[in-house]
Amino acid sequence: MAEPFSVRVTVRGYETDVQGHLNQAVYINYAEHARWSLLRAAGISQADLVGRGVGPVALETTIRYKRELLAGDEVDVTCAFEWSGGKTFRIRQEIRKTDGTVAAEITAVGGLLNLEERKLIADPDAVFKELSADLSLFGL
Repeated sequence: MAEPFSVRVTVRGYETDVQGHLNQAVYINYAEHARWSLLRAAGISQADLVGRGVGPVALETTIRYKRELLAGDEVDVTCAFEWSGGKTFRIRQEIRKTDGTVAAEITAVGGLLNLEERKLIADPDAVFKELSADLSLFGL
């Protein structure tokens, strides 16, 4: 199995809390940054999705904190899609220090919202298949 898509991020001082740790909310920002970076790498822009009448939505996010992150730490944020054939899909992500230490594990459940009807579409993978220039990034 190939390594999942990843993007490198440097922890900035203003993202830390009073103990010097990366603030808990920022982990979600890093995960979201990796997801949008994957979409861009696959040739999909926000404008493409809006033009198709859909938008990605987060339905559930679980974060497991494993090691602290401090200002100046460089991390790789991975992103791997998993498909089960319904309205939703799962995204598994890790935030890893450059030495390979896993700092956090993030699991999200997402879908694609029909922007007019405000309901999840039945086959989100079909939209990604239609718009993507590189289906391997989605595990399709």
